[in-house]
Amino acid sequence: MRLISILLAATALASCSAAENVAENVTADPSTVANVLTTPDARDVHSYAIPAEARVTHVALDLTADFTRKVMRGTATLDVQAAAGAKKIVLDTRDLKIAGITDQDGKALPFQVGKSDPVHGAPLTVQLNGARKLRITYESAPGAAALQWLEPSQTAGKKQPYLFSQGQAILNRSWIPTQDSPGIRQTWAARITVPEGLTAVMSGEAQTVLGEAADGGGRTFTYEMNQPVAPYLIALAVGDLRFQALGPRTGIWSEPSRLEASAKEFGELEKFVEAAEALYGPYRWGRYDVLVLPPSFPFGGMENPRLTFATPTVVAGDRSLVSLIAHELAHSWSGNLVTNATWNDFWLNEGFTSYFENRIMESMYGKRRAAMEADLAWTTMEDAVKEVGGPASPDTQLHLNLAFDRDPDAGMTQIAYDKGATFLRTIEQAVGRDRFDEYLRGYFDRHAFQPQTSAGFLRDIREHLIKGDTALEQRLQLDRWVYQPGIPENAVHVRSDAFPAMDKAAKEFAETGNITAVPTERVTQETVRFLNQLPRGLSAERLTALDEAFRFNTSGNSEVRFAWLMLATSSRYPPALESADAFLNSMGRRKFVAPLFTALMAQGAWGQTAARRIYARARPGYHSVTTGTVDGIVGWKG
Repeated sequence: MRLISILLAATALASCSAAENVAENVTADPSTVANVLTTPDARDVHSYAIPAEARVTHVALDLTADFTRKVMRGTATLDVQAAAGAKKIVLDTRDLKIAGITDQDGKALPFQVGKSDPVHGAPLTVQLNGARKLRITYESAPGAAALQWLEPSQTAGKKQPYLFSQGQAILNRSWIPTQDSPGIRQTWAARITVPEGLTAVMSGEAQTVLGEAADGGGRTFTYEMNQPVAPYLIALAVGDLRFQALGPRTGIWSEPSRLEASAKEFGELEKFVEAAEALYGPYRWGRYDVLVLPPSFPFGGMENPRLTFATPTVVAGDRSLVSLIAHELAHSWSGNLVTNATWNDFWLNEGFTSYFENRIMESMYGKRRAAMEADLAWTTMEDAVKEVGGPASPDTQLHLNLAFDRDPDAGMTQIAYDKGATFLRTIEQAVGRDRFDEYLRGYFDRHAFQPQTSAGFLRDIREHLIKGDTALEQRLQLDRWVYQPGIPENAVHVRSDAFPAMDKAAKEFAETGNITAVPTERVTQETVRFLNQLPRGLSAERLTALDEAFRFNTSGNSEVRFAWLMLATSSRYPPALESADAFLNSMGRRKFVAPLFTALMAQGAWGQTAARRIYARARPGYHSVTTGTVDGIVGWKG
């Protein structure tokens, strides 16, 4: 209770700070936490909530997945912690149909839905009248941004429908009325009723394995998350799902036809968890399972606690793309355990995780492979700097300044991932790996189950690692990295010893067309490097020779196929259009989809005609996260 009073007293500094909610969920010194979380950069402009007045601490869902109407309907019961004298609580909603709100005794409470914004939805203001528990009866809209309802034809099995949610960054407010800010951590529970023959899985601990018979038919599955999490991490999937254990605390969920291949691809999952624990301490979430989703899932993976959601595009058959699992697992520490308080500090989730991912890959597969992936990430970072406007662009800062009128998705660029990881790698080299690992283990312990800001991180590293060493402080340029644009000159670039040969081969092939210059023994990362080093505008003769030799147009490795299509479409190579059409209609992963449509649209009438034709067919199978990006790229009018 002491921390509550401290936080509420600090409201004059950050009256709308979503990060002020930590209360009883923290383990650090209260005065330190209050100081961190009431800095101006902890104010979450992308939430209507006023947590210093009243905040949600627990969400209990009792919902039915209505596949006929494509809505989630039922109730959400919210536990509320309010300041003395607080009259109201403000929640985040988006296109929810609110039927009524009552207190814990069933007494109706007055409420008002405010003006709706296309990105942020609308505030839901509830008059508390002394209530400490709200029961909201509602249903989501058929087009809820967080939910994708798939027809049987859009699944692997082709027999049953499918539903999955994707809440990051601020989409969960479209199916859960709560305070949808990453700083307002909440425990939760859920009862989800689904049609007979379907299984519901969630990012919590299962209380029923096979479901229970529901009134009126179907089955009800129950889940709990007793550790406070950011609300975007509440996730749901419903479909014809099967499970295969891979270890005592790990396993794979997928549609039946994909289970064997997925289990084989991620067969070392238990070893991944052990490798991560050896680096930064115990895994604190119980189980670590992976759900392989239908291909329309918009991301490579989503780090939902206990249940990573993963795209099938990483099932390459040779475990060459499993770094994605290393990444999502690493989020169990950076992102889930210690979470960015606002989307301005997205790098605190993704930069830490990308660094950690590479350390896991080194532990699992050796320094050579880890170096290849780090070197590729450096190139990706350089490309990202160009894409956001060059090194002077404020979007190349780690700490962003996203105004209300910008969708937080605008900050989810590779800058956060790769500049963030490079920053941490630069610190590691300066202080030594052992010392930096010791610091990171302590950092995760000190801030477990808490939101964090850039200012908070910088305070922590200065106190626990720099310790007043002026020379080290000057060498690291901490503020330069976090608050200024561009890549600082002290950045550590890990260079792969495998890539010079690929660069040489690309140069020779581009100049001479000598196909024997291309090494036949290559891993995925080397192939991607080779394709990326070839000049855009390569002749049709050269591209034909490559495809005839290596069958890139039909490659089943998504990273290789993508690198090839970026080269071929940017070179206006007609045979690649059929491959691009098939690829873009086979999955909705935004990492691949958005750049490919961008590349096509940059090729004048030749590419634009193809892009719009392909998109018209592919768009119905894409998640709103993907269409929200690509609509603008192709000028979609509907």
